[in-house]
Amino acid sequence: MGSGKFDSSEDIYDFLSGYINVEKGQATVFKLDRMRALASALGNPQRGRLCIHVAGSKGKGSVSTMCARILAETGLKVGIYTSPHILRWKERIALADREMPEDVLIAAAGEVLPLVEGLGPDSFPGGELPTFFELSTLIAFCAFRSSACEAQVIEVGLGGRLDSTNIVDPDVSVITTIELEHTQFLGNSLAKIAFEKAGIMKPGKPVCVSGQNPEAMAVFDKRAGELNCPVFKLGTHAQALDTRVDIAGTSCRIDCPPSSTSALKNILPPGGLSVATGIIGEIQGQNMALAALACATALPRLEARAITGGLKRAGIPARFELVAHQPPIILDGAHTPESIHLCLETVKNLFPGPRVLLFACAQDKRHREMAAQLAPHFNTIIVTKPGSFKVSDPESVHRSFLDSGYPAHLLEDTQAAIRGAVDAAKERGAMVLVAGSFYLCAEVKNWLASHPLERE
Repeated sequence: MGSGKFDSSEDIYDFLSGYINVEKGQATVFKLDRMRALASALGNPQRGRLCIHVAGSKGKGSVSTMCARILAETGLKVGIYTSPHILRWKERIALADREMPEDVLIAAAGEVLPLVEGLGPDSFPGGELPTFFELSTLIAFCAFRSSACEAQVIEVGLGGRLDSTNIVDPDVSVITTIELEHTQFLGNSLAKIAFEKAGIMKPGKPVCVSGQNPEAMAVFDKRAGELNCPVFKLGTHAQALDTRVDIAGTSCRIDCPPSSTSALKNILPPGGLSVATGIIGEIQGQNMALAALACATALPRLEARAITGGLKRAGIPARFELVAHQPPIILDGAHTPESIHLCLETVKNLFPGPRVLLFACAQDKRHREMAAQLAPHFNTIIVTKPGSFKVSDPESVHRSFLDSGYPAHLLEDTQAAIRGAVDAAKERGAMVLVAGSFYLCAEVKNWLASHPLERE
């Protein structure tokens, strides 16, 4: 890096890593004043294109990817912003159907750099430096603007109300299923967490909501009423029927109940629309229906073939991703008891034979509950660290598995743990599930890249 300019996206990542990163467990006060001020100085690059804003606890990454692919099938140039990344920071800022070119990312970072380089906390609202996520988000908006994107799909990072992405003015807000997560930031009840997620709703703008706990739905309904937001719900306005899951992906039939008033109803053929995606999991039927509902709401001229084509091409890393066959290795970033439950149901259905679990999670996760769910269903359990990126306490996680009444091995060296899991699977003729952390999934992907025989 020279003369204040970046030579690669890795240079950008190195620069951003010098700022507070909540994903690493570093503390900050969540507020939007810095984002609004910096975006204004940049000419508000988040504006000027169709926008779908996606919050939720589980499924938001899948739904975001599906929405971006569906919109791209209509011929629109679509940007998508997601987190966390698995292998490289630039994964967060992409076009719907391909990577964002390096030169575009470098130029976008070059727009943001002069606003922060060499400045101290007192130069910013609130007396705090911008965070890693705030700066990444600003770079994404600048990249979408300079790429002449006609649409953008923006995944919330954490919560919603005070998330850095919540400076957008979306055509449609989307809220996937919520659960207890990040309670130290969002609150310790579903109602409190729902309040934070509902913060992405904008006055008069439609919101599409997946199936929810009644406590959470009551919060969403109340907030939508206060803002005069039309609400479209799975089950009421659209539904996924006949969902089937196999090792190749997920298929279902999307239909609208007779009483539905959604724009999607006008698009679907009689009897519903048969769709399929390469993303594996029972929940993906619901995610496909929600993405179709959101896109039809945002773009009423949408055609059914854009839905089928977009869903067919959607793919997302580390969401029940099959990355090797001998032995079968599944990566799933599930890190809450609820998402672990969904992952485990798919594992049991698709892999009835012996199983090996490689597990790690960040320090703030509910590992006792996850261990109690997982332990009875695996012949070998190896607990490790989720790489070096996240703060973790593998000894406590290991104790949680032992307390569940099942043997488990602790290998804090992540590379040794990966090798141990693969060797155990080969010996038993078993599959491997890697779960608990997207960062552990990244470690496994990196390991596989240097062990190509494991992909045979």
